[in-house]
Amino acid sequence: MNAPDRFELFVIPEGRKKVEMEVDTKIPNAATFAIEREDHTLGNILRGQLLKDPRVLFAGYKVPHPLEHNFLVKVQTVPGTSPGKALKDATSELISEINTLKNKFDMEVIRHRTFEDANQPQTGYDVDSMNPMEHRTGMDVDF
Repeated sequence: MNAPDRFELFVIPEGRKKVEMEVDTKIPNAATFAIEREDHTLGNILRGQLLKDPRVLFAGYKVPHPLEHNFLVKVQTVPGTSPGKALKDATSELISEINTLKNKFDMEVIRHRTFEDANQPQTGYDVDSMNPMEHRTGMDVDF
């Protein structure tokens, strides 16, 4: 089969970095970042986050080949801001947004479970009526 080995999806080859920057010599304040072992998922949300920044004039990404697990992000910024700084800021903001989303999700899971538990009829703890198959396994939620 022509498909690459599964470990190639996440193991960075020796001698390569996770992120490499190449300054664009033809466009002012522009650079292309090669990001290893990631795909459209990160590329698209990173591009979107970069475009929210008023200091960024252009942000785009492409996946050079569908069987290679990397993508290229091109960033052009206003004078006085480096593309590397813009990418670092966008990454930090994305991490913050994802943590906020995770916390909101966890709180909704807790709220939903509390609501379900409150609406269940209260019964005594009769050993004969307890069914181990009715036990609800929950999601792992960090508190």
